[in-house]
Amino acid sequence: MSLGEKAWQAARGRIARAAAAAGRDPAGVRLVAVSKTRTAEEVREAWALGQRAFGENYVQEAARKRDVLAGLAGLEWRLIGPLQGNKAALAAGVFDAVESVDRARIAERLSAARPAGRPPLEVMVQVNISAESSKSGVDPVEAVALARVVAALPRLRLSGFMGIAEPTADVAVQRAQFARLAKCLADARAAGLDVHELSMGMTADLESAILEGATEVRLGTALFGERTSREVGHAG
Repeated sequence: MSLGEKAWQAARGRIARAAAAAGRDPAGVRLVAVSKTRTAEEVREAWALGQRAFGENYVQEAARKRDVLAGLAGLEWRLIGPLQGNKAALAAGVFDAVESVDRARIAERLSAARPAGRPPLEVMVQVNISAESSKSGVDPVEAVALARVVAALPRLRLSGFMGIAEPTADVAVQRAQFARLAKCLADARAAGLDVHELSMGMTADLESAILEGATEVRLGTALFGERTSREVGHAG
C-alpha cells in the first residue's frame, strides 16, 4: 500500500468512525480532497484510489488542472475559496460546484455565465460561523435571505451551506460553530428551500463537524501532507 493510499484510507476511516459515533451512515458524508496548490499528477493519483471530488481555491489553477485531467472519468471540481467578481464568469464554466457564494452579485454573475450546455451549477452559501473578520461568508442571520436569492436564479442549483470553524482544539467551540451552520440549513428548509448539504469540517475538526450533521468534509493535509506554498484561504 502506497503512502498516498494509506493517507486516503486513514481519512476514510476517520470519517467512518465519526459517522458511527453520530449514529450516521458514513456514505452520507462526502470527502472533498482539497487539491489547491497540488499538482495535476497528485490529483490523478488520488483519483486512482477512488477519490472523485476535489476542492480548489484558485480559479485559473483549477482551470489548468481540469484541462490536463479532462480524460479522467467522474472528476468533480468544487470551488471552496473566495470568489472575486471578475473571476465569476470563468468559474461558472470551470467548476461543477461553487461553495463560497456570500454575495448576491456573485451569484448573479455565476448564473449569467453558466454555459447553457452544462447542468445547473451547484451553489452553496458560505456563512461566517466563527464571526472572524478574516473569514469570508455572510452573517448567519442573513444566510437564508441570500439562499433565497440563489435559489431564484436560473442555471444555478442551491444545495446548502458551507462554513469554517475557527482554528481551535476546543471541541465545544467547534461544535457550537458547526451547530450554527446546521441551524442555517434547518431555517432554510423551514422557509421552503430545497437544501440538504452542509459543507463543514477539515482535517483538524472533521469529527465535530460530522457530529453536527456535516454531509461533506474538506480534507487537504490529511490526504496530501503539509503545504509549502500559498497557504491562504480555505485550507483543508
